[in-house]
Amino acid sequence: MKAAIELKNITKTFGSVYANKNVSLSVNKGEILSILGENGSGKTTLMNMISGIYFPDEGQIFIDGEEVIIRSPKDAFKYKIGMIHQHFKLVDVFTAAENIILGLEDGKKFDIKAAAKRVKEIGERYGFIIDPMKKIYEMSVSEKQTVEIIRVLYRGADILILDEPTAVLTPQETQKLFAVLRRMRDDGKSIVIITHKLHEVLSLSDRVAVLRKGEYIGTVNTAETDEIKLTEMMVGQKVSLNIERDEPENPKERLEVRHINCISREGVPLLKDISFTAHSGEILGIAGIAGSGQRELLESIAGLQRLNDGEIFYHDPKSGKVENLRDKTPMQIRDMGVRLSFVPEDRLGMGLVGNMDIVDNMMLRSYRKGKSVFLERKGPRDLAEEIIERLKVVTPSANTPVRRLSGGNVQKILVGREIASSPTVLMAAYPVRGLDINSSYTIYNLLNEQKRRGAAVIFVGEDLDVLLELCDRILVLCGGKVSGIVDARATTKEEIGLLMTKLQEEGQNNAE
Repeated sequence: MKAAIELKNITKTFGSVYANKNVSLSVNKGEILSILGENGSGKTTLMNMISGIYFPDEGQIFIDGEEVIIRSPKDAFKYKIGMIHQHFKLVDVFTAAENIILGLEDGKKFDIKAAAKRVKEIGERYGFIIDPMKKIYEMSVSEKQTVEIIRVLYRGADILILDEPTAVLTPQETQKLFAVLRRMRDDGKSIVIITHKLHEVLSLSDRVAVLRKGEYIGTVNTAETDEIKLTEMMVGQKVSLNIERDEPENPKERLEVRHINCISREGVPLLKDISFTAHSGEILGIAGIAGSGQRELLESIAGLQRLNDGEIFYHDPKSGKVENLRDKTPMQIRDMGVRLSFVPEDRLGMGLVGNMDIVDNMMLRSYRKGKSVFLERKGPRDLAEEIIERLKVVTPSANTPVRRLSGGNVQKILVGREIASSPTVLMAAYPVRGLDINSSYTIYNLLNEQKRRGAAVIFVGEDLDVLLELCDRILVLCGGKVSGIVDARATTKEEIGLLMTKLQEEGQNNAE
């Protein structure tokens, strides 16, 4: 097969840190290549050099066998290379068609009707569903991603680079995207996907290139490898992909949720008559299709969501009292030891402040306890250093601004900060979203530690296999209602899938 793009000995440093070191790899015409590596292994930096955002310190880039110099995204488009970033770069108040032709210098007169027609044609050719006249702010995440992909196709891209394209998509949206990418490959396009989700790599790509700590380890044919071999290449050692699960020790009622209801400002029911009990020393999993009420449920326990009715009782292990959390402010609930570690789709917008360094982001949780006009920095600094060491955060130092870290490393800080507070109830929502497999297992082990310590852990996850391996019981939500609570050791993926789509009678297999 002929190489569409070839990299030879590409090196890029930031200060004294090597982001990429002597990387050589190729992407063939009409193939899907996955770039795999742990968080901070240099995947995005490497692709940013192909797409003109960074310029390599050393090395050569060849397109169709000829050496090229790419100094800007404009140069990249000249060579028919387009990159779809993890964080979309769209103007919210413009329509899809307006965003797609924005900044295009083709010497032709601006014609939005002709552009909309061409957008529709591209959509039909590859199987995208798109309304060219719809405004960006009215779109779902997958629709925005569609606009980004069509924007590079509109400019004639033959080499497409997608950075973590499935990070915020539902399983159904992911399958649709994969079908589209396969059609593009069959049409002769070269597609590079930066990812760390091994099952996606194995189901979609033709070949896999692995990076470790900025260096190129090798490329293998997907058909000739498996998850364990790829993990060993990524990490450099044998990794056991088993989650240890102990039986709950001396479980006691810690949180009782009784008949809670929540209605949005627009009058849409978000939570409908939800009741369950979370025990100390156990992990209660929450499963459900995206948007089934997982977020609203956790936020209502943390005091961030106003309930229309129902009660949430907290059994305080220190005082032995039973407190109604509905009467408390979010700050009072936090001080009692009920912690919510919610990993939002927008990690920097909601969880951390990008321009502040890691130490200052630790202080966001503790500054209210300051006794003087000067903020105490030693505690937060020690905590930052501990999280960096324990979760293997790839960063030059604890004083590095968070926005300069890779997405997965940002997430480790977000989750580590909540776990470090020794909560009595730890609610972890999507704590491994965007993390490579090794980092994910570190987080699972930390959750298990909290369970052994006697915390009641409530875990919201997207991966059913993980929920079955990690949790003691699983509560299934469907359309804001509880469709079942099952014993994780005795249930199957299929049974949970049926409960998630409500094909079984409500209440059946209820193992509370």
